[in-house]
Amino acid sequence: MNNIAIIDLHTHTINSPDGNHEALFMAETARDNKIHTVAFTDHCEVDYFYKDNYDKVVENSFKDVSEVSEKLKGQINVLKGIELAQPHYIPELAQQIIDSHNYDVVIGSIHNLREQEDFYFWKSFDGIDIEATMNEYFDELIKMLEWGNFEILAHITYPFRYIYNICGYVEDINKYKNKVDELLKLCAEKDKALEINMGGLKYPINKPSPDLDTIKRYKELGGKLISVGSDSHYAERIGVNIDKAYDIAREAGFKSVAIFKDRKISEFAIV
Repeated sequence: MNNIAIIDLHTHTINSPDGNHEALFMAETARDNKIHTVAFTDHCEVDYFYKDNYDKVVENSFKDVSEVSEKLKGQINVLKGIELAQPHYIPELAQQIIDSHNYDVVIGSIHNLREQEDFYFWKSFDGIDIEATMNEYFDELIKMLEWGNFEILAHITYPFRYIYNICGYVEDINKYKNKVDELLKLCAEKDKALEINMGGLKYPINKPSPDLDTIKRYKELGGKLISVGSDSHYAERIGVNIDKAYDIAREAGFKSVAIFKDRKISEFAIV
């Protein structure tokens, strides 16, 4: 099992506001660490597209990654990607962003509720009804899936990281079973890859998003496609804990993970 090549479809370069390294350095580091495939999926927060200069981020990222992909052809498989956050809040703009670039893979994610800041920036949950907030979050995931112009559904328990950071407990996904089942079933019906995001392992919560039981439930509901990503923002963390993501996928009954080119899916065997 340890000899299976590493596929990492969720990483961020310096073009993301929280990125730290240039795409070329990241790709060369990944190559030297024997990574088979890396997708650079810099952030694009659709609802803050112009306000926070994501129009420039998108252009710079696509240009850089395209150049790196060509330069390192035959040395490492570099995919041109984007993490499109809150696309269904302004669907016409999201569609325009996607149509103007020849992406290999588009990640769909939600980092904030409507007209609110990213959960990452929350300092307190005082006076906040966490259960109501999470119900709203899962509702938005369902709406994003109904919009549907992406390949990978990312880190579906994203707010759990910050609830743990601030409140000190792991939120129970089973409290939202009906809505989670609805989104998992919709993910399966629309042939979206459900991501096993390993970024949470670098946070105090120390858990992937989602957990093993949720991945198993996705398969029970007809899910066929799994994606794996480190959510790395540093060159040296590309591919970190992907072996553990493979273990989760296999334990849930999956024999392969998704890989993309020109937004067309194929499967990469992990058994």
